[in-house]
Amino acid sequence: MLRLNLKLKEKLQESLSAVLPITGIVLLLSILLVPMDLGTAVMFMVGALMLVIGMGFFQLGAEMSMTPLGKGIGIQMEQTRSIPLILLIGFLMGAIITIAEPDLQVLANQVPSVPNMTLILTVALGVGSFLALAILRILLQISLSTILSILYLALILLSFLVPEDFLAVAFDSGGVTTGPITVPFIMAMGVGLASLRGDRKATSDSFGLVALSSVGPVLAVMLLGSFFQPDSGAYSLPTVPDVLTTRDVVRVFVFELPHYLKEVLFSILPLAAMFGLFQWISRRFRSQQLKQVGVGFVYTLVGLVLFLAGVNVGFSPVGMLLGGGLANSQWKWLLLPIGMLIGYYIVKAEPAIQVLNHQIQDVTNGSISAKSMNYALSLGVAVSVGLSMLRVLTAIPIQWILIPGYCIALLLSRLVPTLFVGIAFDSGGVASGPMTTTFLLPLSMGVCEALGGNMMTDAFGVVALVALTPLISIQLMGVLYQHKLKKMERIAAMEAELVGGDDIIDLDSGEEIRVGEESTDGT
Repeated sequence: MLRLNLKLKEKLQESLSAVLPITGIVLLLSILLVPMDLGTAVMFMVGALMLVIGMGFFQLGAEMSMTPLGKGIGIQMEQTRSIPLILLIGFLMGAIITIAEPDLQVLANQVPSVPNMTLILTVALGVGSFLALAILRILLQISLSTILSILYLALILLSFLVPEDFLAVAFDSGGVTTGPITVPFIMAMGVGLASLRGDRKATSDSFGLVALSSVGPVLAVMLLGSFFQPDSGAYSLPTVPDVLTTRDVVRVFVFELPHYLKEVLFSILPLAAMFGLFQWISRRFRSQQLKQVGVGFVYTLVGLVLFLAGVNVGFSPVGMLLGGGLANSQWKWLLLPIGMLIGYYIVKAEPAIQVLNHQIQDVTNGSISAKSMNYALSLGVAVSVGLSMLRVLTAIPIQWILIPGYCIALLLSRLVPTLFVGIAFDSGGVASGPMTTTFLLPLSMGVCEALGGNMMTDAFGVVALVALTPLISIQLMGVLYQHKLKKMERIAAMEAELVGGDDIIDLDSGEEIRVGEESTDGT
């Protein structure tokens, strides 16, 4: 119990350091540029507090439940040796988890003219199909770079045939499906699937499931766009609650909590049922492990309820207010640097990002640290939010950014170590989580509404851009890492007589190599 409390304290401290900067930026903007009434500011601060607590509980819960469950299912699937059965299980798990993903519910509520369940089922079908494809890629050891190049080329060609009003929504759908429920489970399943292979490329092949699962929804929604023509009506825009006292603030949050409890239960119960069925068939977990997973599910439930209530009730209306206020002022072009600053810090507050970064650090034995991942992701998302603000202000078509961006990302995938390709494309899906859909999207919509723009073509697309830029920034980090690794290998070769040293991951094969202690320190 003491160890659990220390772990929770550590996660809460991480959450506080992630949420504090974005909270400070918003409060500073409310003082200098877009004044907020006291009630709205208090709502925002309460939302920030719930974010910190919720994110801490969620991270610990995912580590205790989602990760072992996903890894256990991955190992068990590999042991069955029946490829058709493995693919069927992968398809069903992908579809079930996607239907339960809270981020998708948020996006579906924002899209007019298409019934929510139609959009959700379309996206679920896309994720299930492409998760099965991702599993097949691991089993057959197909190059991730090759398959991504083929799929994104198909996306680019199909984008010219899809109605313009539907294009941004299609790419946004790919980003929101890989959220806080999906990512820890799918990432761990990839590690489990690859762990039994024992070949040189097992480590690098454990990544890529999230990447391919993000492509499926885009293709599926593009095809859906051929049948549904969205119009400009009936948007669900967030509004600032009318609060006068602290009692009003508490009442608003208490009123909303049951809604998010129901939403998260809908997300967690299918996974809990899947775990029960898996345990009944495989008997994989012992009593102590079962207790740990059970506690982890409770922590995940509590964390997600608090997190979603905090961002939707406290953060989302403030995002809309800030966007509209800045767009209506003489300082509207400050949206570009302000957007980049918000983007740099907001990605740190995404709950699944920290899960991903620590999992990458563990899988690579610390060769790729969580700190360096955070830095690269922050830079990438900063650029994407700046581009999103530029799009809203100037009505630039999203293809002008997406097509060159994906071409650069695919070109880099041919140049960087294999491991970084999987990590980069996985990171793109994870970066566009609930903070993006509930703060950055309302921010973009607030600007668009103030300027009288087209919501479907101008405001939507921010999720897609947030999912794009990490593909480039992480792979550029891979280029630097490869240069550093080669330098270390040259020094090690010159000082071959030295014995011992540190383990470094060969990023093309996933194998550990040894270099001298002196050469490591000297790099």
